[in-house]
Amino acid sequence: MSFFWEILQGPWETPSQVSWNLQIMIMGSLVCLSCGLVGTFVVIRRMALLGDAISHGILPGIVLAYLFTGSLSPGPMWIGACLAGLGCGVSIEWLSTRTPLREDAAMGLTFTSFFALGIVLLSLQAGNVHLDPACVLYGDIGLIPLEKELKLWNYTLGNQSIWSTGLVCLTTVISSFVLYRLLLVTSFDLSLAKSLGMPVLCVQYGLMLLLALVIVASFESVGVILVLAMMILPSVSSAFLFDRLPPILISCVPWSILYSIGGIHLAHWTDFPISASMALVGSILFIPCCLFGPKGGVLRKSNMQTGQRIS
Repeated sequence: MSFFWEILQGPWETPSQVSWNLQIMIMGSLVCLSCGLVGTFVVIRRMALLGDAISHGILPGIVLAYLFTGSLSPGPMWIGACLAGLGCGVSIEWLSTRTPLREDAAMGLTFTSFFALGIVLLSLQAGNVHLDPACVLYGDIGLIPLEKELKLWNYTLGNQSIWSTGLVCLTTVISSFVLYRLLLVTSFDLSLAKSLGMPVLCVQYGLMLLLALVIVASFESVGVILVLAMMILPSVSSAFLFDRLPPILISCVPWSILYSIGGIHLAHWTDFPISASMALVGSILFIPCCLFGPKGGVLRKSNMQTGQRIS
């Protein structure tokens, strides 16, 4: 029993460890929740790779923002990245609807073109901008406690990155709640949505903009590649547990906390990157859902079919 207690207590032994890892856990939970909520609607629309495409497509926006402003401050970076992400999404939509290209081909063509453009701009015009490939891949969520403090008037409110990510998460939650009916109908029955006079195109572009915003907010903490895992894992795991959309969306909250806490412990035991550990924990938790989930679990479904044959 003491062995297991030592394992659980590992990242939380001292007050300094608690303070440090608590900030990482909060940031990880906020990122996972934001990605999970948006990702649920993206997965329902069978556009799971759109997040990967936009995460690569934001690079030219970041570089152009630097070229126009000469600054690496968060404001211009966010605006440039969001505009580039939205442009990437609009390009995919246009190519898949106005040309003979299928959606997967349109995604592949668009995100590789945007990413290549960003690399060219980075090498030709902004060679003094430091872009660490390891940071892009894994993120630096382990260094979140070192970020600047947010100060409002004479009050120190805490970590600035956590507040900014929390604002994006709050925007995502509010948007999912307010636009739930529009997102629900346009995701499951496009013909019905058009017959009801719903602004289908506006909802589509709005979802892409929200997706771009979430990706940009998650860029530094979990890296562009692992964002895709955060967007897909909560919804696909919950799909084996529930058959209605509201419980799937609500379940993003406990999943986010489990991914964050589990990732911190796994990184502490193995010395893995924390963000990669969070994604790995999500994959590990997906396995029992896929095998034993009451809504289509592989083994559960197999046992039911065996029982039907015997009877």
